[in-house]
Amino acid sequence: MWEPFGLGAERRVTVPDCRQVLVMVPHLVAGTRLMDVLPLLAADPRVQVVCTVPTGSPPGTEEFVAARGLATTPWDNALRHRFDLVVAASHRGTDLVHGPVMVLPHGASAAKSRRLHGHGLDRASLTRAGRVVPAAIVLALDDELALLSEACPEAVPHAVVAGDICFDRLTASLPFRDRYRAAAGIAPGETLVTITSTWTARSTFGSLLPFYRALARQTRTAAVLHPNIWQVHGAWQVRAWLADCPGLIIVPPEEGWRAMIVASDAVVGDHGSVTQYSAAAGIPVVLARTPQVRTNSLADRLAGSAPPLDLAEPVARQARRVPLTISSRPGGAAAVLRRTMYRLLELAEPDRECAAEPVPVHRA
Repeated sequence: MWEPFGLGAERRVTVPDCRQVLVMVPHLVAGTRLMDVLPLLAADPRVQVVCTVPTGSPPGTEEFVAARGLATTPWDNALRHRFDLVVAASHRGTDLVHGPVMVLPHGASAAKSRRLHGHGLDRASLTRAGRVVPAAIVLALDDELALLSEACPEAVPHAVVAGDICFDRLTASLPFRDRYRAAAGIAPGETLVTITSTWTARSTFGSLLPFYRALARQTRTAAVLHPNIWQVHGAWQVRAWLADCPGLIIVPPEEGWRAMIVASDAVVGDHGSVTQYSAAAGIPVVLARTPQVRTNSLADRLAGSAPPLDLAEPVARQARRVPLTISSRPGGAAAVLRRTMYRLLELAEPDRECAAEPVPVHRA
């Protein structure tokens, strides 16, 4: 085995005596969020990051990890070793690994919006055999503490209100709007509308596919689709379904959606996180679909203030800026997350500055 840990590691490694950090990537959604966090461990020769993809993960997950050049270890091997820190953006499998676990949300808010599922801050999600699994439960909003306190009070001492590093990177990118528009091929004065979709049949992609064609015929249009759509149906099929949308910019699931949101004049979407992030960043939005969601969730708050889509009217005319608070620590997530990881690693933090970086330019 070629891992930088385990029996015989001292004969394999070039940089010795590192703390070992295991990054769990069970699907693309979690993986994209974790890529926002890993740079906080950069430039530290005391830390070695190793990634694992749990058995049964969707197609494309291992390829996503490999494309980022991360050291990897098979899931069954990861379960045989103890790590100094485990970083996850999903609860799946966190009770099986050995080491202090920091778990982040993989969308807007640690509390899920859909009514059909638990909100994710409940005892069933956070405990196994009467034990709170995560050593650190990352929350985006102060009011999520009240939800956690009601649903799983024994987990409150493990909670860390860090804000949202994905949102911080989005807002850090806002000053570079012209750069993102130019890279997407949007001419000065041209209107760009981005249509976003979560997954399931109640999403915009699942229920309003003809609208994609109609919108692309009206204005420059970009499509941001939930990674689960790509992983379940396949990239070829997604593009085939959108093949008759003239000039449509299809944003890949790995990266690019934040750049496209910043470049947009309006966003039309459903109850998913991308619509919520867009509204919170001050981009005008209009809601195409909102199924039953949990009362007072971010999706519920957005539905109460965003205009509903009128298919007979141009989208850009309908979109409005609506108030939505998505983080209680705007601009501060990077510092809180790094401090939390180094606390769990039992290492002193590096003395260099720590801040969220703007997202890369997405070439259409």
